[in-house]
Amino acid sequence: MSKLGSSDNPLKVAIVGAGPSGFYAADALINSDLKVEVNLIEKLCAPYGLVRTGVAPDHPLIKKSIEKFAVMAEPEEFNYFGNVSVGKDITVDELKETHHAVIITMGAETDRKLGIPGEDLKGSHTATEFVAWYNGHPEYREREFDLSHETAVIIGQGNVAADVARILSKTVDELKCTDISQHALDVLETSKVKNIYVVGRRGPAQGAMTSKELKEFGELQECDTFVDPSEAILNKSSEDELADRKGRAAKKIYELFSGYAEPKSPHKARSFPWTRPYVKPKKCHIQFLRSPVELKGNKKLETVVFEKNALSGEPFKQSARGTGELEELKAGLLFRSIGYRGVALEGVPFHDAWGVIPNDKGRVTEDNENNIVVPQLYTAGWIKRGPSGIIGTNKACANETIEELMKDIEKLNDKKQKLGNKKIHEILASNKVRYINFIEWEVIDKHEVDNGKPKGKPREKFTYTDEMLALLT
Repeated sequence: MSKLGSSDNPLKVAIVGAGPSGFYAADALINSDLKVEVNLIEKLCAPYGLVRTGVAPDHPLIKKSIEKFAVMAEPEEFNYFGNVSVGKDITVDELKETHHAVIITMGAETDRKLGIPGEDLKGSHTATEFVAWYNGHPEYREREFDLSHETAVIIGQGNVAADVARILSKTVDELKCTDISQHALDVLETSKVKNIYVVGRRGPAQGAMTSKELKEFGELQECDTFVDPSEAILNKSSEDELADRKGRAAKKIYELFSGYAEPKSPHKARSFPWTRPYVKPKKCHIQFLRSPVELKGNKKLETVVFEKNALSGEPFKQSARGTGELEELKAGLLFRSIGYRGVALEGVPFHDAWGVIPNDKGRVTEDNENNIVVPQLYTAGWIKRGPSGIIGTNKACANETIEELMKDIEKLNDKKQKLGNKKIHEILASNKVRYINFIEWEVIDKHEVDNGKPKGKPREKFTYTDEMLALLT
């Protein structure tokens, strides 16, 4: 058989997951020196992963990265299989049998749990559920969120927590011209939430959200943002962190937190030019050094019990430890946002404690101890490295994986004929799976854009898979 990657023996690779890392991996393969066939498989009809279903509707510039991913789908070497669930409609073993390599780029699909009593009470949700719901993810379309409560609590202070707080804080007028799903907008219009608490276990010098996200809290039309001045006081190690060059970004964030901690007078505007006096109907309270220890209520959430923390340790090595002092906050709605984790896929090793696929620079390994490589299997993105970085971070991550794959070319050439996308078509047809190609996705995409125009929105998303498929019949 000819050399793998030649015109008569192209390298055939299946990629599972059509988020940023999946597209970056496909692009790196197509732009290599080898002749390739790339088959990108996605469980939803819509590609683009969290760029479509995770990025906040009021961040349209970030969503514009979709345009470059669409360009990556243009080469003839690229094939898209949407509405295909790997593990159900086709197995990893079947993909390995029909391809030289399989790259898992499924992302981190669920949240980490708090692990406290009452976590499963009605009214306690994951941030993932809420974000997917307002972004029109079909699997979360029917989720219900009771916004009739005046107080909502968000556990965590990363960018996702900031997104949830901002969506709860904004008016319908601020959201109606975004690509937020109509069903979510209708529910938010009836919201009675007036007090939003964004609670972190560490201090303001260790805040995880970006300065851009934090600054947006001062630009809300109908919501004032507060930080208790006493909580803006730093311990010595935190002061040293901000004084260090490594703490420049944290210093900027701390300065923003401190700005929200100025005296609370309804007659005195704060020093920030984008703010007004404290007279807005909604209030967002950013609180530090607290960990939830129990959720209380009779079948539904009524009270969140926090333990106050204290920081200890050297600069950049501080840990938050409970002081034993408890406080209670009455609330009927809670979202936990303490980190994403991956989900195991049958036929692929998985590190359950870490929530990732064990790997060595993208080569899947049996575990994280001995680095025994699993032939043909690779990984990229959050399922490879954990939920870190921005969208562009996935490019370097995917490139590293493809570089390692290229080093394995000789090993991947097992002399067996690989049928690639032809066999995928056969398997899916035999399993009666209605999959879509990228041209069909573009038809759906155009309908969404057209449906959004009369409303002044960039698009009106279809939120049911059946609706999308009906357009194509």
